[in-house]
Amino acid sequence: MTVTLTIVRYRKRFIPFALLAMALFRLPLAFNKRSQFWKLLGSGKSGSFDKTPDWQQWAVLSVSNLKFKNVQIIHYPQEVIIKKLYGTFISKWLNLFRCQTLTYFLEPIEGHGLWDGKKVFGELPHKTEYEGQVAVLTRATIRLARLKRFWKHVDGVATQMATANGFVTSYGIGELPLIKQATFSIWQSKESMKSFAYQLKEHQEVIQKTRQEKWYSEDMFVRFRPIKSSGTLKGTLPFEIKL
Repeated sequence: MTVTLTIVRYRKRFIPFALLAMALFRLPLAFNKRSQFWKLLGSGKSGSFDKTPDWQQWAVLSVSNLKFKNVQIIHYPQEVIIKKLYGTFISKWLNLFRCQTLTYFLEPIEGHGLWDGKKVFGELPHKTEYEGQVAVLTRATIRLARLKRFWKHVDGVATQMATANGFVTSYGIGELPLIKQATFSIWQSKESMKSFAYQLKEHQEVIQKTRQEKWYSEDMFVRFRPIKSSGTLKGTLPFEIKL
């Protein structure tokens, strides 16, 4: 299993084509025999749950049966990696519109929850002894009756996450504005991530409210070991993965 998250950024003048791609990309992904699961995702302006969309930035999450060696990820051009993961059409489209792309290769190590009723990353333990660099995917389908409560509480937590010790970067991504939301964040260690998640009072209060008031109809929480990254975003590689 190879899990990848590719962040795609269009130039401002190509935003209409970015919206069009969300429809066009579904066909080649659906017929990609290497892909076991995929999602086309929009992005928020901030690096967490966000009501304001970033029309220039999008994402593709994929679980495939492809296998990459570290040397291939390091030396393959990003165009080749995109082609192998998502097919020729998507690769040529992103090149045509001169998109910036950044792909994270990830190994799921622990977690729980469902996505569209499936355990898309396989059977995972809730906890492991792993303590190194970690990436975290938190996603949820928010109940319509709880939307107001949810959005009232998440902004403060997102602001504090960006200044937390050990925080590296994050992306607010989602399938459906306001309702189906996710955050992908990267931390220098699992210890620093847990310090934020379990010691920050505001974050603990939000976690308690989600359970007590049943904000979500479906949710998922998965931790990954970052394997490697390829490409750049806004001209930089925001995270150096230590092998």
